[in-house]
Amino acid sequence: QVQLVESGGGLVQAGGSLRLSCAASGGIFSGSVMGWFRQVPGKEREFVAANNWSDGGSNYADSVKGRFTISRDNAKNTVYLQMNSLKPEDTAVYYCAGAPTTGGRVVSRPSEYAYWGQGTQVTVSS
Repeated sequence: QVQLVESGGGLVQAGGSLRLSCAASGGIFSGSVMGWFRQVPGKEREFVAANNWSDGGSNYADSVKGRFTISRDNAKNTVYLQMNSLKPEDTAVYYCAGAPTTGGRVVSRPSEYAYWGQGTQVTVSS
């Protein structure tokens, strides 16, 4: 059974940093593109970043480029999202997701991800 468990969310002041973690189990990690999305009430789930399992290739939303970094530890089956220079508009529930069938393409549409975590709240105060 595939499980994705996020941690690391919380409350931080604008300009601060947080690191989110997503621990994967159930065979999802190896061979999968792993991504981060976020969602605020009343809005669609938004792509944040994703990472290829093999060569580490990554893709980022324009709104987070230069501030967020996705990385993964294949030995620990864990993907991370380092968030720096946080802004109030980064406030959202952040979700980890796994896409095992893209052939390594770093995809950004929620529909291309088969597995999702439960989400972790990130709140950035001004």
